[in-house]
Amino acid sequence: MPELPEVETVRSGLEKWVIGWKISKVDILHQRAVRNNTTYDLRKVLPGRKIVKVDRRGKYMWLLLDNDQALIIHLGMSGQVLLPSSNEAPHRHLRIRLSISEIDKEIHFVDQRTFGHMTLDDLEDGIPKSVKKVAPDVFEPEYQQKFVVEKIKKSNSEIKKLLLDQGVMSGVGNIYADEALWRAKVHPQRIGKDLTSAQIVKIIDKCKEVMSQAIAAGGTSFDDLYVNVNGESGYFDRSLAAYGQTGTPCPRPKCRGLITKARFMGRYSHFCTNCQPKSG
Repeated sequence: MPELPEVETVRSGLEKWVIGWKISKVDILHQRAVRNNTTYDLRKVLPGRKIVKVDRRGKYMWLLLDNDQALIIHLGMSGQVLLPSSNEAPHRHLRIRLSISEIDKEIHFVDQRTFGHMTLDDLEDGIPKSVKKVAPDVFEPEYQQKFVVEKIKKSNSEIKKLLLDQGVMSGVGNIYADEALWRAKVHPQRIGKDLTSAQIVKIIDKCKEVMSQAIAAGGTSFDDLYVNVNGESGYFDRSLAAYGQTGTPCPRPKCRGLITKARFMGRYSHFCTNCQPKSG
């Protein structure tokens, strides 16, 4: 699933092009892509609306419209937002097409696995109502680190589970949780309340550090399911130290451990057998 760096890469790519575009027509090619629109029919309410901003919280992004509503775009497992050239054939997994007739442009929502969606929502304090339940991410002005540290410090859950909890701190998924914990030298199954405040702060700082570097690299692409708005892949996979590196020596200087993986919470975590002890 695309995580914060991938969503931010798409958001910033859209921002460079779509501000001021007026939607003229909406084509829905797969109903699952609009399954959350129980109040609004996008084909009726979006034409005539102008895009004034492209915003994001965690893994959610949205097009802010000139009527103070937001068109939320959630990429799910394989969603893409593409700005095709006029002579480019539509992608075979095209689900929604937004036409901008004034300048002969289109915005395409492509999704092979159909877990993603576009949803129109009203705003509350500048955030779509359905996104309000999602905690601010580390790049937002609304983010309060003291609150996050206290929440983790009181928890009986594993630190990896807490990092993936979008109600604690949004945007972090499996890839960047593993990378941040490796950088912080903390085992993914350490319990939140057993960590010191300093350790928790270090983990959060490493989350921000690794995601900042991933954004600079255009995100992480393991296949063609994640690309930016121009169809280009990110290359942060070349910098991964733990995630997907099972069986390789730990890249930390002078560490003699191996990167291994363990399954819990229905997914694999990757960590070093030496510099990420399960206790202590």
